[in-house]
Amino acid sequence: MPALNRRDIVSTFSTNGIKRHLAVDTLGFPFFTHCTKGNVSDDRGLIEMLTKNIDYFQSKPVNIPKITILLDQGYHPEYLREELEKVYPQIMTKIRFELSPKPSKQEKKELGQSGFVPVAARWGKRTFKCKDCEMQNSR
Repeated sequence: MPALNRRDIVSTFSTNGIKRHLAVDTLGFPFFTHCTKGNVSDDRGLIEMLTKNIDYFQSKPVNIPKITILLDQGYHPEYLREELEKVYPQIMTKIRFELSPKPSKQEKKELGQSGFVPVAARWGKRTFKCKDCEMQNSR
């Protein structure tokens, strides 16, 4: 498995009652994926995805920089930390969570924007459709 870059991004989206949780590097290349029912929280889906791949983090040396996992404002880093430490107590020596900045209403107004505004650091969400066991990327 390739090494995760220092700054990795988590994206979650749901279609047809299936939520797809993706961890990608800064170039958008997927490292971990996990599917859950649509009613599973983003926090719970991330915990399941990282737990499923906990061996990656256990084998990561502590003498290299921590992996930064960039989250949007819908996640709760303290809850994630508590739950992941139940699975692997040393995990926070290898990863850290960072909340993606959310532009204020004033900042959006100054830029002439409203509603949802993509953040430069956030990976653009893509829809993956599974057809005959092939992953097809469509935008």
